[in-house]
Amino acid sequence: MKIVVTGGAGFIGSHFIRYLLKKYPDCQILNIDRLTYAGNIHNLDDVSSDRRYCFVQEDICHQKEMTTLLRDWDILVNFAAETHVDRSLVNPEAFIRTDVLGVFSLLRSAYQCKLRKFIQISTDEVYGSVSQGRLKETRLLSPSNPYAASKAAADLLALSYWKSYGLPVCIVRSTNNFGPFQHPEKMIPLFITNALLNKKLPVYGEGKQIRQWLFVEDHCGAIDLILQKGENGQVYHVSPERGYRNLTVARKILRLLGKPDSLMEFVKDRAGHDYRYSLNCQKIKALGWKPRHSFNSAFAKTVQWYKENTGWWQPIREGDFQEYYRQQYG
Repeated sequence: MKIVVTGGAGFIGSHFIRYLLKKYPDCQILNIDRLTYAGNIHNLDDVSSDRRYCFVQEDICHQKEMTTLLRDWDILVNFAAETHVDRSLVNPEAFIRTDVLGVFSLLRSAYQCKLRKFIQISTDEVYGSVSQGRLKETRLLSPSNPYAASKAAADLLALSYWKSYGLPVCIVRSTNNFGPFQHPEKMIPLFITNALLNKKLPVYGEGKQIRQWLFVEDHCGAIDLILQKGENGQVYHVSPERGYRNLTVARKILRLLGKPDSLMEFVKDRAGHDYRYSLNCQKIKALGWKPRHSFNSAFAKTVQWYKENTGWWQPIREGDFQEYYRQQYG
């Protein structure tokens, strides 16, 4: 199995590469990443010397280079994306470039190279807010912010390449991921690292927004299953199906770290903030998938990882993130 992972130095991509190397002794993996602020090649230090793995620093928007790199490979799994909603509100152009034009570049290259599978990693945010019930994969897209809109556009482009050209495409839409190696701009690692530094946890609005939190290793297992059994031209939801309020998550972090609730600070809600996401996952469950990790055990494991790995996240917080955080939260 010869797999190209784009965006493999990021949070979910690096976990997926590690997952493949552990599960498949005969696999070969090419990691292509531009190494933006969210891409950290040190996420894969433990596998960097593995002969089955190689890394190339490149921009997925460079279609000519992508075509050259993809030759002689079988499968492409695309994690490469700008992903942070708050940043998309400030600089939407970057999201259109990477999430739309970058995916278009990859689709063209994949078609030219006759890849036998193209997995586009998407998000539940393409549907917008859900007032009640759980959404099926056939729900119309209604993104609320530039990030979600850019991912929705990428999904439609990918599906068009299946319908028009027969490129074997699958879309994977998951709920919010969490786990080790996640950039501290995201809510859970932001709250954990702030609490460890005795800084305020900035809770948007009243903290009543509801998210279904998926442990990253369970997401990797779902992607692998879709690679093996997924039907071309289909969308698959991946979610634990139980939701938690942001306020509940913040309090859980404080309890695990022995910190007081007074560290929470309610801040002005962000523009276009979706209240609730909720996905129906019967389609992927029919393939045999279910989460292997309980939320409570995976959450405690994640908090402990950040507590024990300050050497990983402190340099990130001391870099350009510091200025971004000041502008965002004051």
